[in-house]
Amino acid sequence: MARIAGVDLPKNKHIEIALTYIYGIGRTTSKKILDEAEIEYTMNSDDITDVHVTRIRKILEEKYAVEGDRRREVAMDIKRLMDLSCYRGIRHRRNLPCRGQRTKTNARTRKGPRRSPGARKK
Repeated sequence: MARIAGVDLPKNKHIEIALTYIYGIGRTTSKKILDEAEIEYTMNSDDITDVHVTRIRKILEEKYAVEGDRRREVAMDIKRLMDLSCYRGIRHRRNLPCRGQRTKTNARTRKGPRRSPGARKK
């Protein structure tokens, strides 16, 4: 099992898909990395050698922010919006959707479970 950027790649998956388990890498980025490292997309994650892993690690270190660095960047971007008190920052602060979705009926993922107003009286 290969370990790249602090993440164990899953067994028995194409390497193109296995790389997406690293935070900050999607399908497109995965394909670019594999093209640059000269590795086939359909190669299984179990079959990659140490040479392949070294190539992938080198590319990730040089060109991409992944895992902890990427998480920190995203958190800092959200914090900046909240400090500016712009619309998106206010929505983040109140734990409401930021991208224009309706909240009268849906948005349960972001708002959490329903709280009924008159249920707790005694």
